[in-house]
Amino acid sequence: MLTEKLKTLSKALNESDSAEDILKVLNDIFRKEVKVFVFDSQLGKFRDFSKYWTVEDNLYIDTDFIFNGKPAMKRGKIYYPLMKKNNPAGFLEISDTSKETLQLLDIAIYNISLKIQNIILTQKMQKSVEFHDAMKNIAKIIETQYELNYIIPLIGEIIDTFISNHLIYIFLKEDGKFKLAWPSSCLDKDIINNLDNLSVQTGIAISNDKKTGYFPLINENSIIGAIVAKSAHEQLDSREIEYLEQLASQTSTTINRANVYAEILKHATLDALTGFYNRRQMEERIKQETASAKRKKTPLCAIMIDIDYFKSVNDTYGHAAGDYILKTASKIIRSQLREYDIASRYGGEEFAIILPFTREEEAVMVADRLRKAVESKIINIEHVNTKNDTKTIQITISLGIYSFKETDKPEELLMKADKALYDAKETGRNKVIIYKENKGKNT
Repeated sequence: MLTEKLKTLSKALNESDSAEDILKVLNDIFRKEVKVFVFDSQLGKFRDFSKYWTVEDNLYIDTDFIFNGKPAMKRGKIYYPLMKKNNPAGFLEISDTSKETLQLLDIAIYNISLKIQNIILTQKMQKSVEFHDAMKNIAKIIETQYELNYIIPLIGEIIDTFISNHLIYIFLKEDGKFKLAWPSSCLDKDIINNLDNLSVQTGIAISNDKKTGYFPLINENSIIGAIVAKSAHEQLDSREIEYLEQLASQTSTTINRANVYAEILKHATLDALTGFYNRRQMEERIKQETASAKRKKTPLCAIMIDIDYFKSVNDTYGHAAGDYILKTASKIIRSQLREYDIASRYGGEEFAIILPFTREEEAVMVADRLRKAVESKIINIEHVNTKNDTKTIQITISLGIYSFKETDKPEELLMKADKALYDAKETGRNKVIIYKENKGKNT
């Protein structure tokens, strides 16, 4: 019986590749709840092996005996040290103190401990890989993006995914005051008050309970913002603090470059990624085209376009794939337009198109042609997809149309097309909606 259990345990351990797998194996073999705690040398505390970064602050047993390296029995439970290079690195707890269980543990504890150490090592390696991926993703953003209102949410989501046990906030400094840039709200007044204590000289600040960290964003010896990580329960360990410090440094560089690029692009006309007009130039063209339409009494229409579920594309396939999809979508759009039609990347995944000398019914035909062309395109992302094995994807777009009226102000051209686009997204996406006063019209 003992030999059979040892064989079953050994086979099951070999097939396990996570903390959850190992604990399930142990619970199945011993038919009792088995707990495993590992010692985190960086925190100087035991943590629950089944919860990667959860720290056990107040274990209800005296753990000094664990470091004697021998099994101990207390309060009807047996505690087996988990050894690493002849030193205890944690312990296994089980309420079954029968002779058979003790015999099995005496023989199997070495293999159990070795497997747990291998899992911990894999976890650390994976954490390191995730960190470097996060750093690379943040560095890539600036290659094609320069609008802070687009960049900051991307950075926030990357950091939030990586430091998953803490709430992440990004603040930027405007007119000498910290203002929340991501996410949309922060209800913790202590965080906002403590930000004013940050300085270039003192650098990062960690709360006394180690549950909140403040990481200044610095440029040319001045604080331009801060990343804050906070948890009500979990402490920041030294590795996470080091990672966040480096992420803050990379974010500072990205924001600084974005500001420099934005200043340069004030005098440019084209979007760097798509080759379309940028937003600023589009707004100038709107003034020109609306004035011309009024003066010549010619029809003028606008189409606002949004790539459906684009955030999900970024999250699933990575930002490099997202940028490639934006490029591809812009090429499809350009291929369906006349030479004198005016196309722009209006922001993020949103495009704006002006159609001079075009009536509403003609604009609808153009919009539906665009929608079908994008929907039918199979996009090969194999060379830019770093997150999974997907080779091709298809996307859809939603479109809103508005026909300019002689009594309209120039800014109403895109504003009303955008309202129609909103209706298209709210009513199912992958469709064209014409703006009508008080309601949209589905084509």
